[in-house]
Amino acid sequence: MTGTKTLDLGPQARIVARLAAGVPDARLGDPTPCPAYALGDLLGHLAGLCVAFRDAARKDFGPTTDTDPGSGVPSLSADWREELPRVLDELAEAWRDPAAWSGMTRAGGVDLPGDIAAAVAADELVVHGWDLARATGQEYEPDQAALRASHAFLLAAAEEDDRGGGIFGPVVPVPDEAPLLDRAVGLSGRDPGWTPPTSP
Repeated sequence: MTGTKTLDLGPQARIVARLAAGVPDARLGDPTPCPAYALGDLLGHLAGLCVAFRDAARKDFGPTTDTDPGSGVPSLSADWREELPRVLDELAEAWRDPAAWSGMTRAGGVDLPGDIAAAVAADELVVHGWDLARATGQEYEPDQAALRASHAFLLAAAEEDDRGGGIFGPVVPVPDEAPLLDRAVGLSGRDPGWTPPTSP
């Protein structure tokens, strides 16, 4: 992940916090581009991954870094509107420590180099930011440094998969000339053209 070590997750974290603040309580059960997650589930997942990757940056290993995120549908805390912005800030701050980038760390029960963990965190924020924006009809312009890190991570993962898939699901083909965000979204196994289903 050449160049990732200069990445500040703060700008993308603030974008995700803004998108989350724009989710009305009445829409927490609405669908998202993640088929298994309603909006409330996605917000719960975001809060959990922020804690996990914060602790991965701190090398503070335990249940937050050792639990497989696919082990169940995440729950959304009652105070999520205060919790999520706080853990987004803590995530970004933890990765500003140069020590976070060196050596090995752990997230989701997987041991991986610190700089790769940072790229995964950037990818999670970029792609789930897109999920939130698409599910709620909000405008979305990700932080460009985080987007580049996300795309590079997803592209490398897809190229390493000799079955032509991606780590988050089968890659959705996107034209080479498409915007970088669309290409990252496709590599994440999502359709860049996804829109919420219309009510009958």
